[in-house]
Amino acid sequence: MHESAKTKPSATPALPRPSGLSGFAADWASDQRTFKNVSWGKAMMWIFLLSDTFIFGCFLLAYMTARMSTTVPWPNPSEVFALNIGGQEVPLILIAIMTFVLISSSGTMAMAVNFGYRRDRRKTAALMLLTALFGATFVGMQAFEWTKLISEGVRPWENPWGAAQFGSTFFMITGFHGTHVTFGVIFLIIIARKVWRGDFDQERRGFFTSRKGNYEIVEITGLYWHFVDLVWVFIFAFFYLW
Repeated sequence: MHESAKTKPSATPALPRPSGLSGFAADWASDQRTFKNVSWGKAMMWIFLLSDTFIFGCFLLAYMTARMSTTVPWPNPSEVFALNIGGQEVPLILIAIMTFVLISSSGTMAMAVNFGYRRDRRKTAALMLLTALFGATFVGMQAFEWTKLISEGVRPWENPWGAAQFGSTFFMITGFHGTHVTFGVIFLIIIARKVWRGDFDQERRGFFTSRKGNYEIVEITGLYWHFVDLVWVFIFAFFYLW
């Protein structure tokens, strides 16, 4: 053997994964571990939803602070949000229907995601459109609720039933949530149309078109929609039932 022959250096052995707090920090400090199998679209949606959680949380905390600190009696939701049906006041009936509609839409969205991963584009598109219809119905009933309260004298700075902060917190929280639902309905219609045309199967170029055969955008849309539904549960509990 020639003495000048070079031997190939051995590969550096992989360092063992640290345990405990150091291991947790190492996982979240490396995009090769925590987010290795997560697409950018899904990761960005989770980050957006996390930031939106802070915004809704601040709104609800501001509402609870205003309600507990005011010296003027807070309006009774059962009276404010009652509807006159057959000559009798039925408390919270419209809010109950709105809640049922929005929770039902969460179920249809979950089924749309299921059929999307089965690549059944007709059922996926139909269920997404049904979800959008539920969302539009919710927004329509919310518009009716706003119109009714405004006609009864509710303003952001005053109302005929009690604490002046009621109007500002009501319009701020429900308006911000209603805006989210409206954008969700638009997004659902856009994606449903693309699924129905087979854009994800044919790799047709266009806005929000993913790779061929990839229906992950349906799941990302579902993440947003389920978040909107979950936020409404908290609004319903803290604003209408408290």
